[in-house]
Amino acid sequence: MNRTDRIIAILRKESLKLLTPVVTLIAHRDNDPFKILISTLLSLRTKDKVTLEASIRLFSRASTPEEVIAVPQKELERIIFPVGFFRRKAAGIKEVSRILIEKHGGKVPNDMDALLALPGVGRKTANLVLIEAFDEYGICVDTHVHRISNRLGFVMTKTPDETEMALKEFLPKKYWKEYNEMLVKMGQALCKPVSPECSKCPVDGLCPKIGVERSR
Repeated sequence: MNRTDRIIAILRKESLKLLTPVVTLIAHRDNDPFKILISTLLSLRTKDKVTLEASIRLFSRASTPEEVIAVPQKELERIIFPVGFFRRKAAGIKEVSRILIEKHGGKVPNDMDALLALPGVGRKTANLVLIEAFDEYGICVDTHVHRISNRLGFVMTKTPDETEMALKEFLPKKYWKEYNEMLVKMGQALCKPVSPECSKCPVDGLCPKIGVERSR
């Protein structure tokens, strides 16, 4: 077993002990592409606990594009508050819902380009929706995945988009779907942006700690 396989095997086992990211939790519970898309949009720059609570409130009131469109803007803002940029996100999910109805028959498209054409949807969100909603191959790169992949020496990149493309070259495809969830869990629990808790990390002995100036 090479170093990459060893690291993935350890992280897979360790991640079972850690909290599941909110979008993955919603995906496992409902398996609804629309809910996965909207909860992902709500999660941007928002803590998981806040995102989960806002998503539950929203989907109890409106769980389809048609129902979201029917909710008055101010009420929608109140429902999703206090997610980050709640006013902008309320307007955004209304616009996304409108486009899904007008261009996609009210369904979330299973297509990268069509997802990227939706307002507020970048590659991170599109990949997460494709993986969680449609079980497609992709690598969702957020700040945790970007940071930890560079620390591990898997890639040497400056941006999340560069990291996604580099990881597709580096990682065996069999690891793509699970990679985000494992690294998000590790990033939230141990491998933090400043002073990561390397002494508690299960892959400490395999990690070159590239770019880490101070750790615990």
